[in-house]
Amino acid sequence: SAPPPAAREGGRSAILLQVADAIGPATADYIIRGLETAAERRAALVVLRLDTPGGLDGSMRAIIKAILDSPVPVVTWVSPSGARAASAGTYILYASHVAAMMPGTNLGAATPVQLGGGLPFGGGGEKPGEGGKDDAAAPKTAMEKKVVNDATAYIRALAELRGRNADWAVQAVREGASLPAREAVEKGVVDLVADSLDVLLAAVDGRVVKLRGEDAAVEARGLQAVEIDPDWRTQMLAVITNPNVALILMMIGIYGLIFEFMNPGVFFPGVIGAICLLTGLYALAVLPLNYAGAALMLLGLALIVGEIFTPSVGTLGIGGVIAFALGAAILIDTDMPAFAIDWPVIAAVSLLGLGFVLVVMQLAVRAHRRPVVSGPEEMLGASARVLDWQGAGGHVLVHGERWQAVPADPAAPGNATLQAGSAVRVAALDGLVLRVVPLGPGKP
Repeated sequence: SAPPPAAREGGRSAILLQVADAIGPATADYIIRGLETAAERRAALVVLRLDTPGGLDGSMRAIIKAILDSPVPVVTWVSPSGARAASAGTYILYASHVAAMMPGTNLGAATPVQLGGGLPFGGGGEKPGEGGKDDAAAPKTAMEKKVVNDATAYIRALAELRGRNADWAVQAVREGASLPAREAVEKGVVDLVADSLDVLLAAVDGRVVKLRGEDAAVEARGLQAVEIDPDWRTQMLAVITNPNVALILMMIGIYGLIFEFMNPGVFFPGVIGAICLLTGLYALAVLPLNYAGAALMLLGLALIVGEIFTPSVGTLGIGGVIAFALGAAILIDTDMPAFAIDWPVIAAVSLLGLGFVLVVMQLAVRAHRRPVVSGPEEMLGASARVLDWQGAGGHVLVHGERWQAVPADPAAPGNATLQAGSAVRVAALDGLVLRVVPLGPGKP
């Protein structure tokens, strides 16, 4: 059958992509758009330089799907020396049309790690027992067996599609096995070892690969390498999908909205808060979340807000801070260090929340101790001056206002001395009538 147009026309450039970090949403976006660019430019080849400790299952599968659907051959090259294609990187290597390594590199340790119900792929290269069987890593529960079986079937399917060593692939998943470059070639795990880009291009030239189910010969000799660096969108995505940044953005957003509600019409805190909150929620939406952690965080925030509007002398607020800290600690459902929330960040955010609660408590205590300055309660004990008095009642002047008044105790002997100019004190308030008691001469 005829090769696809991209291979038949043989563009004279090789698109060079480079990944030197954990596989995450930003990495997936960068590689997928890089493959789309290569297809648009009708490039002859895409070279993916890979150095990764692993990454997230969802991002890994998105990258593999894009590679399998690419009309341009993809060569994944583990480089430079000392690099690795661990865990998720092994899957990507197996999915590529050509798999290559540089001397001094390794691959493997593809055992999935499940912490709370997701399928994150952690950096197995940093777990004990790599390169051999590790009984501690063997699946023990039904859920763990499902995860491992799913990962095993996935990598075996990729190995069979590319004609690579499927048995070792299964061993890498079930036992966390790893291989250096030379042994990987000898065992049929990868296709070749190349110590430079020129050697790599010369080695893959003329190879026949499967592109969308059809055979195509790779034309790699004399290609000009065109490197595509991550653009502003990828860089921004890498920043906001950092769980630490996402958590901070959410807290800025929530406190901004709280300040806006407490001071309506300021606008600035509300606008900044809404932007930060939506950005943080978007970042968390593309990360593997532990829903118990998310629920604890929401409960904590609700309790902190409740402390503001229903002061409980710290009970709601402190409980909210504790719930928020616990939720943040288990929020991200992966053991990848690159996608974990750092404890210093959790501590800083929790202390900020605690400080906010303490400020609210202090304001509540001050408000409780402050004398009443309005309302019926403020009238009690206030000094007044009699304007006119006749018999059992009259009018008094309080705070510049004229009030009707009657004696608080009609039988009190001092009532007979009340006259215009007499000093009295408000003892009670009966609707719009003040009950007053006379003060002795010279008393305020």
